[in-house]
Amino acid sequence: MARVALFSGLVIDEYDNPVDVTSVGGESFYVVDDAGFRRHVESELVDRQVLKHLYEMIQGHEELISEGTMKMLGQEDIFTKAMIETSLRNLDDQFDELIERGMPEEARAWLGMIGFHVVINIHGEVVKIEQPSSPIDPYE
Repeated sequence: MARVALFSGLVIDEYDNPVDVTSVGGESFYVVDDAGFRRHVESELVDRQVLKHLYEMIQGHEELISEGTMKMLGQEDIFTKAMIETSLRNLDDQFDELIERGMPEEARAWLGMIGFHVVINIHGEVVKIEQPSSPIDPYE
């Protein structure tokens, strides 16, 4: 049960309408307008689909990601590399923690500024993930 919608403000419906977020009984829901009927979709259902997509993009690129991260941090040593690669291998555990704690508002704002959006249908299925750096859309 997710208390916070990870991608609040970044989810739209198939008609480019923003999807609201609400909390019912301590659980977070995305609210999709279906011709006046407000469908509540568990935020965790949508968020896990997005996280799975991001995880699949990372697979096979761990070396490149760790090198870039080390350069960004200014720490290009074997210990930093090992720490980053271990984190990349254990992403599932980190995703669970992220869903439990939520994403910092600054991270969501940054994602919105670069054009990141999640498109869902009325059932909460991810139809498309819009991200400026992705040349291939796996949902097509």
